[in-house]
Amino acid sequence: MASDKPRILHSSKDMMFSLIPLVIMCVIIAAIASQCAFRPGGPKEGPIPNFDVDASLKYDASELAFPIRNPHVPDGWKPNSGSRTKVNGPGGGDVSTVGYITDAGAFMQLSQSNATEDALVPALFGDRSATGSNELDGHTWVIYAEKGSEPLWVADFTQVRVLLKGAGTTDEFTALAHAVDAATPLKSRTP
Repeated sequence: MASDKPRILHSSKDMMFSLIPLVIMCVIIAAIASQCAFRPGGPKEGPIPNFDVDASLKYDASELAFPIRNPHVPDGWKPNSGSRTKVNGPGGGDVSTVGYITDAGAFMQLSQSNATEDALVPALFGDRSATGSNELDGHTWVIYAEKGSEPLWVADFTQVRVLLKGAGTTDEFTALAHAVDAATPLKSRTP
């Protein structure tokens, strides 16, 4: 028999001595599988991924049937991501998206699409209601800034809806909006 005491006389100390070998075995298995790490002070910020925003937007401009702009973002902003998707259904269309990390470390996303605003916003960002607007460079930017979610700015550039989303400040949103407005559309397959 493993224990000389009746079960009713076992204490929490006995339970701890039973659990210690199990915990040690779990730690050893996790270490062998490289599924854990010990980092005093928490995780460190890694390098920003290198993304060729110029090539991505030029490619999208050559493939999509609407004008794409490649804005000259403020110095210190680094492109880090890009994607292309499609919004299905009435008012749908293609979406070209690129992301930037601002010099302050906030993520900002620029999406350009030929889909309508009514189709685009719910398809990409869920049900949101407009909370205001901002006039910049002759464009009305509709603002969706619900509590608990990142703000979203949307403007109509005739053939294109431009969406800005991210964790940036109002100044960073404004800087990106100005940069998009100042950018000349890239050569595209648009007739």
